[in-house]
Amino acid sequence: MGIKSKRKKKYHFTNDLYVLLVVLHLCIGAGIYYIPLFSKLYFTVVSLFFIGKVLMSPTSSKTMWVLFGCAYMAAAESFFRMTGGGLFYEFSKYYIILLVLIGMFFTGVSGKSYPYFLYLILLVPSVLVASTTLGYDLNFRKSIAFVLSGPVCLGASALYCYDKKVTQEQLLQILACMSFPVLSMMVYLFLYNPSIKEVLQGTGSNFAASGGYGPNQVSTLLGLAMVALTVRFFLKSPSFFLKVFNLVLLALVSFRALVTFSRGGVVAAVMMMVGFLVVLYTQSKFKRRQQIIGSLILLFIGVSITWMITANQTDGMIENRYTNKNAAGVEKKDLSTGRVGLFVREFQGFIDHPFLGVGANGMKQVRLEEEGKIIASHNEVSRLFSEHGILGIIILIILIVTPLAYRNQHKGNLLFYSFLIFWFATINHSAMRIAAPGFIYGLALLHVTYEKKRTIRRERLIQ
Repeated sequence: MGIKSKRKKKYHFTNDLYVLLVVLHLCIGAGIYYIPLFSKLYFTVVSLFFIGKVLMSPTSSKTMWVLFGCAYMAAAESFFRMTGGGLFYEFSKYYIILLVLIGMFFTGVSGKSYPYFLYLILLVPSVLVASTTLGYDLNFRKSIAFVLSGPVCLGASALYCYDKKVTQEQLLQILACMSFPVLSMMVYLFLYNPSIKEVLQGTGSNFAASGGYGPNQVSTLLGLAMVALTVRFFLKSPSFFLKVFNLVLLALVSFRALVTFSRGGVVAAVMMMVGFLVVLYTQSKFKRRQQIIGSLILLFIGVSITWMITANQTDGMIENRYTNKNAAGVEKKDLSTGRVGLFVREFQGFIDHPFLGVGANGMKQVRLEEEGKIIASHNEVSRLFSEHGILGIIILIILIVTPLAYRNQHKGNLLFYSFLIFWFATINHSAMRIAAPGFIYGLALLHVTYEKKRTIRRERLIQ
């Protein structure tokens, strides 16, 4: 007589229905292009769906549904913005904060996450300073909400995710959820701009190739999908069909990311991929390493073909863009497209106001007074220095040291370094305009475990 034990499959819709969900989201992208009002319906259904799942699911499942909802909305943010589907500009950040607060109410937070309580408290003085420095040209409430919604989103995500236990399988399912809305955006971009050659305007960031929206933000989220698909290509593509399927999706997403001509998202994605592959290879045994090498060869072929097609469609300008040359092939003097100048000016703000800084969004006020125009920062690190003073340095130390200390004790997260790379790279070229870097930072703090294979024991009855 044998006693059999079965493992209950949880959240495997991202595996069992993966191809179907991908096709569904490809259709959603096309539907929104041809019926623009469909974007508002899509936004409403998604927003209500995840809140409903978090509230109605049993306590044991709430953590995963919170993470699914946050991942999906963070990845869909630019798509909602470019299609006018979202309720308001910063909605995704507030939605993520709401979801994690609901999650905290039901499942609590780790007592060891106190550094992030301190982090949130240290953000407060900048608001007090801003209340005395911001002029009438900058709306106080909107200015504060704009610059602090991202950092607060990060703090809330970090508090919630810190030491939350998930399996590697569940982490991969979170990544899958993150890729779905970006695939919808990819289809929309192909329909919005089917011919890249018709909209080429030198080697600067291309709004027309980015759905008429900010290339920096679009390329960042496309880059995030590139990483999610790469991880799935290596870890969740057991059949030849799935390998080819995911490789084709990766090529299409990579093409759209490249033709935005915004390098930040693509470079961050490549750095994340390298980080993931290094960790995966070093932690694998000999047989698995041979499989990884085989997949790497296939990936290299796909990447090469994608680059050649992109170079052809952009008349070679993409090569100039990534070698820092203009359309005529002349090397540009400033690799950062003006970002270094902004960084230096903001650091000067720190030197002038070293204790409490110039206040939240205060550098906009300074530039308005000195240059007569409002210029937004591209760099969250320099913003921390200039707007928070010495407290900004403490904040940055907390954000860097805390996850590294946590990693020293829990090394199961294959994507730990990739997540931190995405956060740090993104805040250095796009500040925290989107919710993704804050939420992705939180994912680095998850306690990732591995499911042990259960053996079926047979017991012999002795009569």
